[in-house]
Amino acid sequence: MYKLDATRVRFPSPADIRSAPTDLIAVDGNLEPDTLLGAYKRSLFPWYSHGQPILWHSPDPRAVLKPGKIHISRSLEKKLKSGRFSLTLNYRFAEVINQCANRHGDTWITTEMESAYKHLHQEGHAHSIEVTENETLVGGLYGVAIGRMFFGESMFSLRTDASKVALVVLSRYLKEHHFPLIDCQVHSTHLESLGAQLLSRAEFMRQIDELCKREPPKPMWMQQELDGYL
Repeated sequence: MYKLDATRVRFPSPADIRSAPTDLIAVDGNLEPDTLLGAYKRSLFPWYSHGQPILWHSPDPRAVLKPGKIHISRSLEKKLKSGRFSLTLNYRFAEVINQCANRHGDTWITTEMESAYKHLHQEGHAHSIEVTENETLVGGLYGVAIGRMFFGESMFSLRTDASKVALVVLSRYLKEHHFPLIDCQVHSTHLESLGAQLLSRAEFMRQIDELCKREPPKPMWMQQELDGYL
């Protein structure tokens, strides 16, 4: 495990990350935008609890979803077509991350983490999908986009399947813009039921190294309504 300097962060080399025997790769550093972006490009993300130092993880294997290949159950399909929900992009990022933090408490979305991702959003790198019902926010997700790679971070639901609706719409939107992968970080039965697959850390790093270098369509992350993807 590598100990990082708090002011001048230098992550371990990709070769050392690939061969690391555990998911926990490094400790300390900071949550500045350049640090976070550099971490994602090397398959790392911060995941720690209140009172702990910053812990940088790179799971092996890695859970990913392929846009356009999410498993949609009949009940979820009905919700997508029900007309109950409206979907937007980047209209209510602060509210989405606040709701995700409320869901997780201090288990990992600490006040420091919340502030860091709001800063990343202000700089145009972190994005949210909002699900509203009668103009009330009832679900959503947020993550980080670099090039043509989307790194998912967290989601929440205040209505049954609202976060799944957000994920399906994000998937369809990313497929249209030629994003091959959504990073889901850690495997779960919930993600598996939606079609998540596992990649070795080495293969995940190989793919994101190329995808993060691709230029995305310039206007794709502007605020917009996404009801056309339901």
